Amino acid sequence: MVSQHYDVALVGGGIMSATLGTLLQRLEPTWTIGIFERLSDVALESSNPWNNAGTGHSAFCELNYTPEKADGSIDVSKAIDIAEQFQLTRQFWSFLVNEGVLPEPSDFINPVPHMTFVWGEENVAFLRKRYELLKDQPLFAGMEYSEDAATIRKWAPLLIVGRRKGQPIAATRIARGTDVDFGAQTHDLIDALVANGAELRTEQHVKSVKRRKGGGWTLNVRHEVGGTAERVTANFVFIGAGGMAIRLLQSSGIPEIKGYGGFPISGLFLRTDDPEIVAKHNAKVYGKASVGAPPMSVPHLDTRVVGGEKSVMFGPYAGFSTNFLKHGSLLDLFASLRWDNIPVMLGVAFREFGLLKYLLGEVFATRAKQNRALLDFAPGVDPSKFYKIVAGQRVQMMKRGADGKPMLAMGTEVVASADGSIAGLLGASPGASTSLPIMLDLIRKCFPERLPDWEPTLKRMVPSYGTKLNADPVRAETTYETTGKALELV
Repeated sequence: MVSQHYDVALVGGGIMSATLGTLLQRLEPTWTIGIFERLSDVALESSNPWNNAGTGHSAFCELNYTPEKADGSIDVSKAIDIAEQFQLTRQFWSFLVNEGVLPEPSDFINPVPHMTFVWGEENVAFLRKRYELLKDQPLFAGMEYSEDAATIRKWAPLLIVGRRKGQPIAATRIARGTDVDFGAQTHDLIDALVANGAELRTEQHVKSVKRRKGGGWTLNVRHEVGGTAERVTANFVFIGAGGMAIRLLQSSGIPEIKGYGGFPISGLFLRTDDPEIVAKHNAKVYGKASVGAPPMSVPHLDTRVVGGEKSVMFGPYAGFSTNFLKHGSLLDLFASLRWDNIPVMLGVAFREFGLLKYLLGEVFATRAKQNRALLDFAPGVDPSKFYKIVAGQRVQMMKRGADGKPMLAMGTEVVASADGSIAGLLGASPGASTSLPIMLDLIRKCFPERLPDWEPTLKRMVPSYGTKLNADPVRAETTYETTGKALELV
């Protein structure tokens, strides 16, 4: 027996489902929406503020978005693209603030400068070249560069105090960076969805998704309290369930998911709430990743603002667990294995031996080794003032590339059925920071026939929709100013 039918079923109560639901509720106000969350509340997995770094990823400081090529040149195209995406997201958030959906901007977004910091002659040369390529790009206006210890100390004292004199160092800084609490934002968005007629169903675990004869999908749901089972149907299904998205897409039987594999990576941070340390640091400072490290493991020393209180976090330190979610099962990895993805995963393991070596080293790292990494970044701090927290679980996706060879799938990717009736989100960084453009991509893939009718509403919510801000310096700066005022960042 089918107990309930929805036009849209959102699986997972995180920022992605909240963003897509918010969009669809404005584009099609009559559609019924059901939100299914396995845990007792929303935003308890990857969207929880302590399960991620809270960086408003705009490529101001993340070196993995500006890779160095074999010939020594630096490709900044991805950084510019991500900066564009974050500007779309900022515009959408500003619209929602003006609509009263996000009532208190400071509850979820706060101004925190974004910095990159490196040491060693080779790394300094790299950062100098990166700065020269980005400083005149409209979306990177205001970027500063320095190799002077006194200047860098003014920007972020913890980086310099206790550092050996004469060591080659360099830093870039953009003052208009942000810190984002995606957990608070998710709660606000879902509260507004429910107030406008959506149904939130917590402690309900979607075990599988099966295609219905005649169209649509059946969701097989288990109630976590009581253990009873239920079948729910929907015309469209979005799977925003973090690492578990791959298994639910596999259960659907759509051919588009064949060949995708996932390798779970757990994250640890060192956190301090010590007032003296927190007072000396107001920045998100990213460094350069270790050889073989995955992009999500780039070291950074972050100011975090959660519930109005500031902390400082350093990390992440990668670990390994077979869970696909922080609150998942140790059997998740094994349950995801299929004859079509095992060769891909083995192929990646062979080609990416440096990654495996790095992960093994991290898994067995002692607290003393973790402290040394912290002291490389902030030589004068007392590591005993930091305590370890377990961050969210990420799943590194693998697939076959255009050449048919196994490869790591970086970034985030929407996997949708050919008929657009089901879609899921795979991958991690930049993730939540670019939730709006990711969901716009999903809408283009899944609802192409409706897009012409929806575009006027989309342009009202996101004024630069369909254009490139980086091509227009005046408009780029105007957008920074208008969204900054709406979000109370200036």
